[in-house]
Amino acid sequence: MFGLDKTDSLFVFWAFVMQFCLILLFAIRKTNLDFILKYGWIFYLLSIPAVIVSIIMLRGGKGFTFWIGGFIFLVWAIFGYIVEYRFGIKWRDPIVVSILIPYVLLYLGTIMFYWFPLGILGRPLWYFYGVLFALGTYFNITSH
Repeated sequence: MFGLDKTDSLFVFWAFVMQFCLILLFAIRKTNLDFILKYGWIFYLLSIPAVIVSIIMLRGGKGFTFWIGGFIFLVWAIFGYIVEYRFGIKWRDPIVVSILIPYVLLYLGTIMFYWFPLGILGRPLWYFYGVLFALGTYFNITSH
């Protein structure tokens, strides 16, 4: 794949799997909010393989931009799970700023540290991920 080594290929694969899962999550939320409110926590479990991929990147000698995303994802998943499922805080309506800011920053940090390193590996990957990010953002915004 684009002349990448095994760890780079793993990173690319995982970045796109995660983005496709986000698009699916947001698309389902757009049409079936009750389902997501009940089972959306399953998405947070993807932070476990994300951390495994990050550890592989770290042990493979990749720069921090290739491994930090999985760890940010884990923090975001723990935070989101605790807020939304453990305590059931309804922070989106009305907006609770003290939850919104860290939640959005951790979400965007996760996405950016999967997207930006793709530009190092190959511009077509970066552009394609950007299109997927835009699609996911559309579904995310329109599903609230």
